[in-house]
Amino acid sequence: MRMVFGLVLIVGLGLAGFATYMVKNYITAYQTALAQERAMNASAATMIDIYVADKQLKYGDVITEEDLRVVKFPEDAMPEGTFTSKAAFFPKGENVLRTALRTIEKNEAMMEVKVTAPGESAGLTSQLERGKRAFAIKVDVASGVSGFLRPGDRVDVYWTGAIETGARNGDRGDVTKLIETGVKLIAVDQDSSGESSETMIARTVTVAATPQQVAALAQAQSSGRLSLSLVGNEDDTVAEAIEVDQRSLLGIEAAPVVAEVAEEKICTTRIRRGAEVVEMPIACTN
Repeated sequence: MRMVFGLVLIVGLGLAGFATYMVKNYITAYQTALAQERAMNASAATMIDIYVADKQLKYGDVITEEDLRVVKFPEDAMPEGTFTSKAAFFPKGENVLRTALRTIEKNEAMMEVKVTAPGESAGLTSQLERGKRAFAIKVDVASGVSGFLRPGDRVDVYWTGAIETGARNGDRGDVTKLIETGVKLIAVDQDSSGESSETMIARTVTVAATPQQVAALAQAQSSGRLSLSLVGNEDDTVAEAIEVDQRSLLGIEAAPVVAEVAEEKICTTRIRRGAEVVEMPIACTN
C-alpha cells in the first residue's frame, strides 16, 4: 500500500512539474510574441489619407468627386504633389473641376503633375510655365528624329544656313550652329497628351520657349533649316557652343588672302637738248 502511494506521489509530482514547465514555456512564448508585436507597431509608418482614382481617367477627362476615393498610404512613402484632402483637390469648390493631363489608372494616386489647375482645360496653355510661350517648328522625317519625338521630351535645336562673309575667298558654304538647348516639347502635331505608343512622322512640333527664344527660333526658321536632336531623360549636361561649316567638316584650310600691291606708275616727258633727247620724270596726272 505504501509502495502504491509512493508511486502515485511520484507520478503526481512529475505531472505537476511537466505542467509547470509547459505553462512557463507558453507564457515565455506569449511574452516574446507580444514584445515583437509592440516593436512592429512602434516601427510601423504613420498612415495618412490620400485621394486616388476610382476608375481609369484618360487625357482630357474632367474629374469629379465621384471619380475619387480615399485610401490609407504610408506617410514616409507618399509621392510629392499628392492630395490629402477634399479642400486641396477642390480649392475653389466642387463646381470648379480639374482635368486629367494624362491617363490615370484605377487606384493610382492623384498628383498635381497629372491634373490641371482648378477650372483649366487640358490644352496647351495648361502646360506652359510662367514666362513661356508656345512656338511651332516645321519638321520632317530627318529633322524630326524619325518620328520618335513625344510631348514632354527635350531637344537641342540646330540651324543650318549660309552666312554672308562679304569676301569671296572667305566663303565657308553652309554653316550648322547650335542655337537652343534643352527646349521642351509640349505637342507633336496636334497631340499634346503623349499617350500614343506608335511612331508617327510629325510635320510640326510645338515647344515651350521664352520670348527671346521665340524670336531667335523665328529668325532661324525664316533664314535657314532647323533640325532637332533628342536629349536623354537623365542627361543634365550643358551643351557647349557648336558651329560647323563645310571647310572645317572637310578639313580644308582657307587660302591666305594676299593683298594686291599696286605697281608704282612712273610718268616721264621728253626734252630736246640740242641734238640730244632726254626723258625727265614728272608727276603723273589723270
